[in-house]
Amino acid sequence: MSDTLLRSLELIEPGDLVLYHGTVANHHGLYIAVPCNCRACVLADVRAIRRGPDSANPRYRLIDPWNPDFTLRCARRESITRSAASG
Repeated sequence: MSDTLLRSLELIEPGDLVLYHGTVANHHGLYIAVPCNCRACVLADVRAIRRGPDSANPRYRLIDPWNPDFTLRCARRESITRSAASG
Protein backbone atom coordinates (compact mmCIF):
# COMPACT_ATOMS: atom_id res chain seq x y z
CA MET A 1 0.00 0.00 0.00
CA SER A 2 1.45 3.36 -0.96
CA ASP A 3 2.40 5.94 1.65
CA THR A 4 0.18 8.52 -0.07
CA LEU A 5 -2.86 6.25 0.26
CA LEU A 6 -2.18 5.71 3.99
CA ARG A 7 -1.97 9.47 4.51
CA SER A 8 -5.21 10.07 2.64
CA LEU A 9 -7.03 7.50 4.81
CA GLU A 10 -5.73 9.19 7.99
CA LEU A 11 -4.57 5.80 9.29
CA ILE A 12 -2.39 5.99 12.35
CA GLU A 13 0.65 3.76 12.44
CA PRO A 14 2.65 3.06 15.62
CA GLY A 15 5.16 5.86 16.11
CA ASP A 16 3.17 8.51 14.20
CA LEU A 17 2.96 12.04 15.55
CA VAL A 18 -0.63 12.89 16.42
CA LEU A 19 -2.54 15.83 17.80
CA TYR A 20 -4.67 15.01 20.83
CA HIS A 21 -7.94 16.98 21.04
CA GLY A 22 -9.92 14.78 23.41
CA THR A 23 -11.78 15.45 26.63
CA VAL A 24 -8.70 16.11 28.80
CA ALA A 25 -8.29 19.72 27.62
CA ASN A 26 -5.16 20.54 29.63
CA HIS A 27 -3.29 17.75 27.76
CA HIS A 28 -4.16 18.80 24.21
CA GLY A 29 -1.05 18.76 22.04
CA LEU A 30 1.45 16.73 20.05
CA TYR A 31 2.19 13.11 21.01
CA ILE A 32 3.65 9.89 19.64
CA ALA A 33 0.92 7.26 19.22
CA VAL A 34 1.39 3.56 19.93
CA PRO A 35 -1.35 0.94 20.38
CA CYS A 36 -2.55 0.81 23.97
CA ASN A 37 -1.75 -2.53 25.56
CA CYS A 38 -3.43 -2.09 28.93
CA ARG A 39 -5.74 -4.87 30.11
CA ALA A 40 -8.96 -2.96 29.37
CA CYS A 41 -7.93 -2.17 25.78
CA VAL A 42 -6.74 -5.71 25.07
CA LEU A 43 -10.08 -7.10 26.33
CA ALA A 44 -11.98 -4.55 24.20
CA ASP A 45 -9.99 -5.66 21.14
CA VAL A 46 -10.84 -9.31 21.81
CA ARG A 47 -14.55 -8.46 22.11
CA ALA A 48 -14.41 -6.44 18.88
CA ILE A 49 -12.81 -9.35 17.01
CA ARG A 50 -15.69 -11.60 18.13
CA ARG A 51 -18.31 -9.08 16.95
CA GLY A 52 -16.73 -8.61 13.54
CA PRO A 53 -14.31 -6.33 11.71
CA ASP A 54 -16.71 -3.37 11.62
CA SER A 55 -16.75 -3.02 15.40
CA ALA A 56 -13.02 -2.35 15.83
CA ASN A 57 -12.28 0.77 17.85
CA PRO A 58 -8.53 0.95 18.41
CA ARG A 59 -7.21 2.92 21.36
CA TYR A 60 -3.79 4.45 21.67
CA ARG A 61 -1.22 5.23 24.31
CA LEU A 62 0.10 8.75 23.67
CA ILE A 63 3.70 9.45 24.64
CA ASP A 64 4.89 13.01 25.16
CA PRO A 65 8.04 13.39 22.99
CA TRP A 66 9.53 15.95 25.41
CA ASN A 67 8.69 14.03 28.58
CA PRO A 68 8.78 10.25 27.94
CA ASP A 69 7.69 9.61 31.54
CA PHE A 70 4.25 11.11 30.80
CA THR A 71 1.70 9.17 28.77
CA LEU A 72 -2.02 9.38 28.10
CA ARG A 73 -3.59 5.94 28.00
CA CYS A 74 -6.65 4.60 26.24
CA ALA A 75 -7.07 7.54 23.83
CA ARG A 76 -9.84 6.83 21.32
CA ARG A 77 -9.24 7.19 17.62
CA GLU A 78 -11.80 10.03 17.49
CA SER A 79 -9.69 12.01 19.99
CA ILE A 80 -6.56 12.15 17.83
CA THR A 81 -5.63 13.43 14.39
CA ARG A 82 -2.55 12.44 12.44
CA SER A 83 -0.13 15.37 12.43
CA ALA A 84 0.98 16.92 9.15
CA ALA A 85 4.51 16.68 10.56
CA SER A 86 4.30 12.87 10.28
CA GLY A 87 5.12 12.92 6.62
